[in-house]
Amino acid sequence: MGMSRRERERKERADLILRVGRKLLLERGYLGLTMDRIASATEYSKGTIYQHFRNKEEVVLALAIETAEVRVAFFERAATFRGRPRERMSAVGLAAELLVRLHPEHLRSELIVAASSVRDKVSSERQAELQGCEHRCMGIAAGIVRDAVAAGDLVLPEGSTPETLSFGLWSLCYGSFVLIATEQLHLGPLGIREPLLALAQSQQRLLDGYGWAPLSEREASRATRERILTEVFPEEHKALAAIASQARGS
Repeated sequence: MGMSRRERERKERADLILRVGRKLLLERGYLGLTMDRIASATEYSKGTIYQHFRNKEEVVLALAIETAEVRVAFFERAATFRGRPRERMSAVGLAAELLVRLHPEHLRSELIVAASSVRDKVSSERQAELQGCEHRCMGIAAGIVRDAVAAGDLVLPEGSTPETLSFGLWSLCYGSFVLIATEQLHLGPLGIREPLLALAQSQQRLLDGYGWAPLSEREASRATRERILTEVFPEEHKALAAIASQARGS
């Protein structure tokens, strides 16, 4: 059964509030985001804004949930890739990369959330919603590790678990994304010309260190990447090509 007219209108208002909230957050930062500015930009009364979000922290956390939901959707798609477990894990890594390449505003707003004391001022329900998304992402990666163990492609060292391996991969991703998003840090002079490529190579070396078969080879990894883009993320692949074409034309 579909939503009623009132439910649709309420969702449309909430969606607009969040779009405006993300724009203000990126332009003005956490301190510059206020309920007054959201009301002015949406042309809703403050009372209407408060019907949806009780404070600006609720808006900010809702934005983080939006980002987390997009990441979950990307990871779920990646996990369906038809290949060996290691190739499926590579697909998850590529999914995280695509989110940063195609939706950098998500990463920037997510970092603002992480740097502020938002979670202390929001409802436990919203906190649980965000945590649920985070757990689903980790669960997808850990599930692929378990598949590799079951297939005989991976033997975890004593004391290691699917979760600790997945955490190591995610730490590489998140740390790299933070450095990439830090505009004051220029990676080129440090010898890092293509940071996302360097990240992908580091992830493969980590998996090589675990002895996860098949071990990485440049040509095989490149071919797998193309297959993932073509089979799992065709629309995103086109969007990347368009971005690259624009960059060459500029």
